[in-house]
Amino acid sequence: MDRHYFVLELAHSNAGAIKRIEISRKALVYFLCASVFLGLVTFGLLSSYVRMLWQVSHYNQLLADFNSLRNRYQSLQRTSREHNEQMASLEALASEVSVAYGINPPASSETSQPSETDSSLQPNVKESLEEFNFLRAASYSGIYHRYALQWQTHSEPSRWPVNGVLRSSFGERSDPFSGEGAFHTGVDLAVPRGTPVHVTADGVVQSAGWSGGYGKLIEVDHGDGLQTYYAHLSQFLVLPGQAVRRGQVIGLSGGTGRATGPHVHYEVRVAGTAVNPYKYMSRLQLMAKLPAHNDLGL
Repeated sequence: MDRHYFVLELAHSNAGAIKRIEISRKALVYFLCASVFLGLVTFGLLSSYVRMLWQVSHYNQLLADFNSLRNRYQSLQRTSREHNEQMASLEALASEVSVAYGINPPASSETSQPSETDSSLQPNVKESLEEFNFLRAASYSGIYHRYALQWQTHSEPSRWPVNGVLRSSFGERSDPFSGEGAFHTGVDLAVPRGTPVHVTADGVVQSAGWSGGYGKLIEVDHGDGLQTYYAHLSQFLVLPGQAVRRGQVIGLSGGTGRATGPHVHYEVRVAGTAVNPYKYMSRLQLMAKLPAHNDLGL
């Protein structure tokens, strides 16, 4: 049988000997196939390794992006929660101010209620804050109208501010704190704490705040130099500059300021001077409530 060989001759340069190496064709084919196979395997392994490195690098980048987005999401959640809490607090504050000052009293059942979905009728937080800051800073002191306004149908006091017992009258009396003689500029009407106090004529609230011995005091300007004072209150239900009608509740009775018990100190002033309020109070009511001369305060 003929065999085909590849002969590789190696000659030594010094000795001159020649070494012959015979390689069969079949062995050479096997060797080449093995080399190609090993090359392919090596290439596949290297490709897999490179692809794995790229995937790991990409995964690390995605993980870093995910962590960054999660941190931002958590931060936005905290910010949103804080804003919601602030909005809830501001809405509660606006509601308390509205109820306390009578800005937006609860509507009766006969009054139609606006739809909750009508956002045009619902002020936002910013508008509520601006309105609250304006009303808080509002002051009617110093503004004086010489004549009764057109809408005033009862510009002269003609009723009692509360349905109470007359304890101290207008004029000279003994000071309940010092025992010395003093001049009482109004009348004291004893009523339980928290009794609604009614304005005695149409007018405009000139001031509503703390005033020394008067405690919490409301001054109402009725025009033509006529004013009424309501002192020792426990709560205000009107704001300076607000128009009020005769009989409207403007506050609640109390014992603030220089007072020995819960009552309402009522004054009528003409051109800034206190006058006897009896002539402005119902004669029938005065006869029914005799003074007990039990001084309660200023």
